[in-house]
Amino acid sequence: MRSVAEFTRMWADLAPVGRTASSGGYRRFAWTREDHDLREWFAAECARRGLDVVTDRVGNQWAWWGDPDAARHAGRPGVVTGSHLDSVPDGGAFDGPLGVVSALAALDGLRARGHEPSRPIGIVNFVDEEGARFGVACAGSRILTGVLDPDRARGLIDDEGRTMASAMTVAGHDPAHLGRDDEVLARIGAFIELHVEQGRHLVDVGAAIGVGSDIWPHGRWRIDLPGEANHAGTTALEDRLDAMLGVAAVTIAARRAAQEHGCVSTVGKVQLTPNGVNAIPSHAAAWLDVRSADAGAVRTTVAEVTEVAEEFGGRVREESWTPTTAFHPVLVERLAAGLGGVPVLGTGAGHDAGILATHGIPAAMLFVRNPTGVSHSPEEFAEEADCLLGVGALVAVLADLTSDPTDETP
Repeated sequence: MRSVAEFTRMWADLAPVGRTASSGGYRRFAWTREDHDLREWFAAECARRGLDVVTDRVGNQWAWWGDPDAARHAGRPGVVTGSHLDSVPDGGAFDGPLGVVSALAALDGLRARGHEPSRPIGIVNFVDEEGARFGVACAGSRILTGVLDPDRARGLIDDEGRTMASAMTVAGHDPAHLGRDDEVLARIGAFIELHVEQGRHLVDVGAAIGVGSDIWPHGRWRIDLPGEANHAGTTALEDRLDAMLGVAAVTIAARRAAQEHGCVSTVGKVQLTPNGVNAIPSHAAAWLDVRSADAGAVRTTVAEVTEVAEEFGGRVREESWTPTTAFHPVLVERLAAGLGGVPVLGTGAGHDAGILATHGIPAAMLFVRNPTGVSHSPEEFAEEADCLLGVGALVAVLADLTSDPTDETP
């Protein structure tokens, strides 16, 4: 079966790109050499299939089987699938790339079946989904839909002090054109994102494939904590103003509040100044991530952490907030029923599908079982047999959504 062989080949081709020898994980950040190689790979794979790739003003890559503009003018916008190719620091191989590789393999499967789509089918590679470099997740889809202001996006700064605008310029993409793109959005009649599960639900229920129902509300907050630089060996404890103590306090407070209010919370990134082994930190920046099925519980948790931060003279600033995102209920039901009644599950992880759903585009997700239950780590995994079942499910879904010329998707 061509789609199986192509899946295996593509997966092997991607395996070395951005892989770190020390951890075995991946560092594929937006607008870097690795990102360039991944984008070139995507364009080449689309060219192999006779698809032209169009890059929108944000940098997202789109390939179409059929004419999306003629279709949208006829009131029949296309069905899009795909995901992203970037990673978190030392991330796993599957988060994002599985959806892109599966989309390309599913197109092969549809063609092998002789399928003639009643509306165009698109494949997308969203840029900067993880936000690992500039701190805002789903930046590509957020800018595309107007959720992220283009001036703010251009001014985002990475750990080396480079702005997103300058990074894009170096990578050959003009940041002056950033902004909401209604022409691109109008081409999308429905969006289906396949993704490795980032948890153990499918393992626990003994299912290889599931359908996503919603994304929990979640956000990221930056916490700045002051200190006073001084010598680590000569400054008495009672004379110290150590910014790191504030970091420790807010980290413990985040864990305590999350346990009390039924959330999950993480202080996963810290930057210290001057960041010397023998120097007391004069400043600390820490990033807090909080998620829950209950938005009120998230807000209460953040409020309690803020109180602790302020006790240490700190300031808390919200960098992103995504409310509960329900995927299109008719589309979710249609996918689950069409795949034989597979499990329907919510997720605490954000996705580009959620950004598009919030914008009003009918969207849903397919999840592939992850036997480790681990994600954002080299331990993230999916069996090849389950991945191929995911490709088969995506073939079935795309065929269903593009088989009836009178069908108003979803």
